[in-house]
Amino acid sequence: MGRSLEKALIPCAALTVSLLLFGAFVAAAGANPLDVYYDMYRGGFGTWFSFQNTLQRAAPLMLTALCALLPAHLGLIVIGGEGALLVGALGAVIAGRAFGSAPPWIASTSMMIAGAALGGAWVAMSGALRALRGVNETISSLLLNYIAIALFNHLVEGPLRDPASLNKPSTFPIADAAAIGNIPGMDVHWGLVFGLVACGLSYLLVMRSVHGFAARMIGGNVRAAALSGIDVARLTIAFCFLAGACAGVAGAVEVGAVQHTANATLIAGYGYTGVLVAFLARQHPLAAIPVSLLIGGINASGGLLQRTEHLPDATVKVLQGILFVVILASETLYGRWNWADLRRIVPRPALANPPESAEPVAASEPEATEAKGVA
Repeated sequence: MGRSLEKALIPCAALTVSLLLFGAFVAAAGANPLDVYYDMYRGGFGTWFSFQNTLQRAAPLMLTALCALLPAHLGLIVIGGEGALLVGALGAVIAGRAFGSAPPWIASTSMMIAGAALGGAWVAMSGALRALRGVNETISSLLLNYIAIALFNHLVEGPLRDPASLNKPSTFPIADAAAIGNIPGMDVHWGLVFGLVACGLSYLLVMRSVHGFAARMIGGNVRAAALSGIDVARLTIAFCFLAGACAGVAGAVEVGAVQHTANATLIAGYGYTGVLVAFLARQHPLAAIPVSLLIGGINASGGLLQRTEHLPDATVKVLQGILFVVILASETLYGRWNWADLRRIVPRPALANPPESAEPVAASEPEATEAKGVA
């Protein structure tokens, strides 16, 4: 229970400190912090329109958060969600064009499969380098992000470019049959459902399956896991593939439901924001859902801050940066609070049938003599 209190209170305290620091920042910029907080609430959650905008922004964050969250249970810090999202978007565009004449469900499914396959393979390279060659996964996944961005720009501005896109280079648009529609009764695309389902399945995988238990064993002590007979390399690559597949689906959803093409707008930092969501959620798949909603609401309020408070639209990015730094600093607080260990506070229950007290049995004369000689 003490550990559960820590996991709940320390992130809340980190969020509070971040908001206070952000308030000092906007006050230095000449704005009233209380008005800024109110506008952020109104822009993210105050109306049904703004809340739907938040839901739409939270959908890719749930998926990119899983890209950092799943490998974290193996003790890996993977930040390759941005690259996996971009290659997944490219795969979705190619599949959407190739299956444009097929029935809508086939075209949409092919886009999701292509995005998941390419995104999973992209992050699996980092897992393979770690498992087979001992290369640091944080560095390799970060460098793969830059490679993915360069490859994305080359294809969008070169072989896959639509000649009709003059000022803003983009690929040919996907067919109408491959587009992903909205949830009935809402102005939110089906990517939100994909994100919720992915978080639920990840919870079952990590917390309620044999493979998840093996992954957490590797994260606790990789040597002990190997001595227990766990195939560390195969499980590492598999979890990295699943992590990248989630980010690849996010890229496919952005193409199929929002952009309908691949262009520079997709390089929006969803992969890096997903790392923030994963850390704030303490690597718990279900906790990533409310955290994604929170971060999505913060992002959705940027436009309103620009109109009402005359602050730059990127002001919310400052809050994200503050959040990330404070959360990293708060990691050092776990396990340091004695009050969180309730075993020191709650008395142990008395035994139902305590043994009858008995006087100590006197030792026999030979045993007493032998003990005296030893002494």
